Amino acid sequence: MAKTGEIAAFALGEKKTAMVNLPAQFVTSSTADMKGQKYSDLVDYANNSEKTNDLNNESITDLIDLKEQFSKPGYANRNSAVTETHPIFGSDKLNYDNHDISVLRRNLDEAQENGNNIHELAFSIRGDWLVKNNLYDPETRMIDQNKLKHAEQEVAKTLINKGFNLPLGEDENDVVWFGVIHQDTDHLNMHLWFAKKNRETRPEMLKQEGKYKGQPIGVIPLEVIEQAKRQFRKQLMSSQELRRHQEILKGVGGFKKEIVETAPDNLLNDCHAKAIKQIYDALPQDMKGRWQVGNAHLTAGKGRMAKANQLTDQLIDDLFAEELKPEYEGFKLLAQEYDAINIEDQGVMHKGQLKWSENKEEELRKRLANQLYKHLEQIEDTSINDIDQQMSELLSHVKKSDKGGNVDRTKIASSPEGKKLASKPLIINVNPNTTKHIGDQMPLRGGSFNKITRLWRQDIRAETNAERQFLRNQKKVEQEKAQEEYESEISRGI
Repeated sequence: MAKTGEIAAFALGEKKTAMVNLPAQFVTSSTADMKGQKYSDLVDYANNSEKTNDLNNESITDLIDLKEQFSKPGYANRNSAVTETHPIFGSDKLNYDNHDISVLRRNLDEAQENGNNIHELAFSIRGDWLVKNNLYDPETRMIDQNKLKHAEQEVAKTLINKGFNLPLGEDENDVVWFGVIHQDTDHLNMHLWFAKKNRETRPEMLKQEGKYKGQPIGVIPLEVIEQAKRQFRKQLMSSQELRRHQEILKGVGGFKKEIVETAPDNLLNDCHAKAIKQIYDALPQDMKGRWQVGNAHLTAGKGRMAKANQLTDQLIDDLFAEELKPEYEGFKLLAQEYDAINIEDQGVMHKGQLKWSENKEEELRKRLANQLYKHLEQIEDTSINDIDQQMSELLSHVKKSDKGGNVDRTKIASSPEGKKLASKPLIINVNPNTTKHIGDQMPLRGGSFNKITRLWRQDIRAETNAERQFLRNQKKVEQEKAQEEYESEISRGI
């Protein structure tokens, strides 16, 4: 990132860098004290150019180290980087006047005197992304600064409340934070500085002697930073771009739901009986009740579940190539379309990093495998000895009696074959701790698996209903929150 010497002259047409980056750093109060630096030196009063003239003439490469920022008084609101008379903003206002700056400086001094760290994060935003989301007009060099500030106000809550072992502040007034938009580099930069005000006494937030099992004190976890970046992008996306993302995700979810719901009917049928027999034989019987793919990939080839996992993966391949081919191809096509969005947003992927589509397919395969294992756990080995013969007799009769595929169960029951089958117990033995009758026409290998399919389908339906209710509740909460924010903005005259 380089200083342009101009305001809002952002680079366009870049392809390899992420649309939004979020580097983070912090400085301890002891380090600042030792160098005679003050947190409050980051900000200065409006129209006081005396301290910033020299700074404005320097060739600064943003983002500079936080330790260096203190040695440049007024770094945050320097004239060469901002366009507003009052560019500093915080949780309560989009433009801090001189009185607000005085309060801010006192709070920063208090945080430093109480021995607390000061943190800085900076959203570095590509010009292309700003243009695409109607935040920047390269011809007029106008930026929608209010919308950018609103987005940072929301993200600040996430970073302050979720970036540490406990929320940084012990109450809502125990954190001081402020932000500013800098426009003098080839990417737009939105800075965010924050610190706890009162002296920290909570053990979970203090540096521990020896090996500490929690997250390192002062370091915001990468997953929280990634969450903040996603939240920031979502806040700022244009309605058209957001709708595009939502339609793709909805399509991926729709195909996934269809695959999961129809999998029992397609997996547990005659043509896959041999494959399922091989899977069952490969499952470690002493681990019964704990048959799970776990964290490993289905094709990892390690562990006692490895052979069963590999055979199950082959079975799922067959399913996706035949019975569920249209659904799988639709799922894959839309997921890969979302890959393109992610690369556009996040830049070129790191070596070994899985694409979004690859992660989603792995999740789908694991879900299908674990559901199959779950229901195979209900079967006892003692019940499978004469299955193949039973199914051969039944299928032979079915083909004779109904070429169209509709079976007259009354005829089967009264026929010699039906009576022969009726004389054999078709109730599957199950684990005595979970005794269940798996019911008529319930052979493990080579049959229709009617009961097990029905149970599986019921489980899937319950999961789907739970997911649907969760999404409804989440949408309701988001709508209520948006309404509250809107009313709050109206009351403040924003």
